[in-house]
Amino acid sequence: MPGRECFHCKQWIEDGEEHDCRATTEAALTQELSDDLRDAWERLRETAVSFGDQRIYASHKSIMFSRKSCYFFVRPKRNFLELCVFLGHTLKAPQVRRIDRASKSKVVHVIHVKHRDEVEAPITDWLREAYEFSDVLTSKASTARAKSKHKPTKSRISIR
Repeated sequence: MPGRECFHCKQWIEDGEEHDCRATTEAALTQELSDDLRDAWERLRETAVSFGDQRIYASHKSIMFSRKSCYFFVRPKRNFLELCVFLGHTLKAPQVRRIDRASKSKVVHVIHVKHRDEVEAPITDWLREAYEFSDVLTSKASTARAKSKHKPTKSRISIR
């Protein structure tokens, strides 16, 4: 039977069949959370919204919080919320489960949240720092792009 396997969800899609596994919503990702996790999710979202202008959207199995680029995202799991926070330095704290280099300038910190009471300092401080850091990164990137576009070129004069 002609068709293909979706790269993201591994579901088999017949030719001509519509498929958009990425078309998910916050509600769909959070609908099966326990009461404690739902409360923690709501507090996380409220905290992030209080920082200012941003885009919040669901993508595959995560809920992304983004300015020009993502500064943190949440993966709702059965027993916890997995926060992935992007900062410019490495944190050393008991709440941080894993640390990975995301890019030359970003370090991702993986944090598990199980209860609403955990969504307070220092986690909220790290989220605010990530929000502000994302603005610094995008301003540095735009400055670097502007400088590279306006490099003076050497003109060649040939005399014959």
